[in-house]
Amino acid sequence: MHRKIVVMGVTSTGKSLIAAGLAEHLGGRFVEGDDLHPQSNVDKMAAGQPLTDEDRWPWLDRVGQAMLGEGIIVVACSALKRAYRDRIRAVAGPVTFVHLTGPREVIEERMGRRKGHFMPVSLLDSQLATLEPPGEDEDAVTLDLTLPPDDLLAQAVERLGFSSR
Repeated sequence: MHRKIVVMGVTSTGKSLIAAGLAEHLGGRFVEGDDLHPQSNVDKMAAGQPLTDEDRWPWLDRVGQAMLGEGIIVVACSALKRAYRDRIRAVAGPVTFVHLTGPREVIEERMGRRKGHFMPVSLLDSQLATLEPPGEDEDAVTLDLTLPPDDLLAQAVERLGFSSR
């Protein structure tokens, strides 16, 4: 089976946790989208500066390239705007998006608990302002990030049309 899946959302929604769990459950390959950022993007975000579209294009191309190949590939990537998702699809081909969303307060609290991540809490508002949830015409499912991780993973598997193991 071949399937390309991006677990998307603003920072601290659990993208990496759910994407890695989904890849493991489905016997696929997990790719951490943050690892594909050029160092200049990491430095900019670490300094509390939001990325521009121009900053993101090369990164999104790398995300799309990471999805090329056989089998099931699951990537954790913010993919905040439709244009960003379109850019990924332009490189990778058909992609299903799993959008993790929930209350700002929950996301901010999670951000405050993170250690060693380059994204400061100060950038949450810019990410929320940038976010364009997937449209009805996009291949996407939306899940509530406040669910326990095991329940969230089970919902992702079900909503993506995979049978449980």
